[in-house]
Amino acid sequence: MKLITVSLLAAAGILSAGVAQADEALAKAKNCMSCHNVDKKVVGPAYKEVAKKYAGQAGADKKLAETVIKGGKGNWGAVPMPPNKVTPEEADKLVKWILSQK
Repeated sequence: MKLITVSLLAAAGILSAGVAQADEALAKAKNCMSCHNVDKKVVGPAYKEVAKKYAGQAGADKKLAETVIKGGKGNWGAVPMPPNKVTPEEADKLVKWILSQK
């Protein structure tokens, strides 16, 4: 029984690591990483800072997905974020990944 539990936990870890890498791959493919980084500010804020700022806020995921699609300004300083060519589904996936970067 213990071996089964350990095996299931290991499999879950491998699957979740694959999802995290896939979402990071999407961020790279959509050029998000040219202005952002997971743990340090580049042009825009670090994703860990974004996750920290919006942690626990109701509707943050929808608000951020809209910002990813339409762009935004004034939330993180003077440099505006341009609109991005992503589908709503891709924006949702990116935002879920960003908000998980605690």
